Amino acid sequence: MVLLDDRKKRILQAIIDDYIDTAEPVGSRTIARKHELGLSSATIRNEMADLEEMGYLAQPHTSAGRIPSDKGYRLYVDQLMKVHQLTPEETESIKSALEIKISEIGQLIRQASSIISRVTKYTSMAITPNLKKSTLKTIQVIPIEPGKQLVIVVTNNNVVRNCLVRTPVSVVPDYTVRISNILNEKLNGLTIEQVTANLINEIEDEIGVENDVLMPILEGVSDCIKQVDSPEVYLDGMTNIFNFPEFRRDIRRARDFLNILDEKYIMHKLLDTRKITKEIDIKIGEENEFEEIKECSLVTATYKIGDSLVGSLGVIGPTRMEYSKVVSSLDFIRKQISKEIRKLLEGETRK
Repeated sequence: MVLLDDRKKRILQAIIDDYIDTAEPVGSRTIARKHELGLSSATIRNEMADLEEMGYLAQPHTSAGRIPSDKGYRLYVDQLMKVHQLTPEETESIKSALEIKISEIGQLIRQASSIISRVTKYTSMAITPNLKKSTLKTIQVIPIEPGKQLVIVVTNNNVVRNCLVRTPVSVVPDYTVRISNILNEKLNGLTIEQVTANLINEIEDEIGVENDVLMPILEGVSDCIKQVDSPEVYLDGMTNIFNFPEFRRDIRRARDFLNILDEKYIMHKLLDTRKITKEIDIKIGEENEFEEIKECSLVTATYKIGDSLVGSLGVIGPTRMEYSKVVSSLDFIRKQISKEIRKLLEGETRK
């Protein structure tokens, strides 16, 4: 592997910074004029030719202008990009948005996704944590009308889920109160994983009612539990992609991008913490797993409860991404999320 000397690195950095800013192929005269490298246009042109031959640059047309390749971007994010400092206004805006009165983790992650998109100007995504270890706090069965009951499940970290179920019209409100009391007695304080089929059978025997009454309610509790156990993905700023000329000019590229965002299972895979090996992970172009985003870059960050990774958030956009700002923004936001989740789980009262 041929290592780049400092001169080539400085030229490559200048080209990528310029291309990120303009979305136009960069020529040697532009670099000589805009950047104080102390090099002639001819020298820069020769170095650019070398960088192209080494695979760090590409020449989209017969003109002298070059654009970065995926390999060039990789060297840039690993070694060359400058650290972006969020402004005091930006950090205060993020803190204020995450410290509003939020009582449920899903609401916090939804808010975080919105903030990421607003700060970075790209498409953002975030996934709620897997809460298998949370415990059941309250179960209520509320009559809505004859033959319909609303099952509500609340966990210890204030995640609320509900499910509408159908029961025989003969079920009366007093009866649903009894069912609620027994369910609370048996299930309160248990983790999601501890609600087994054997326990449900035990509850059925104790209540001593017909299957057509109890089973729909128990299935409703089970559905609520599954909802808690299923992480949700939030997306914001999907149309931001049209702010970038490379997508406005290429309808196919824009369509593929929007289509993949509609595939929830793909979003789950992109944000799977088991595949994210770094606190901030950057995948550029061809490094991405899915064909539809091999012309994009994906930057993901993880957030924690204690020392355990529980969820992730990210930004997806063109390879001509303002990586430094995205990395700084995600790093700050992920740390704030971890703090706010800890407050929620500890039951701290927001002021």
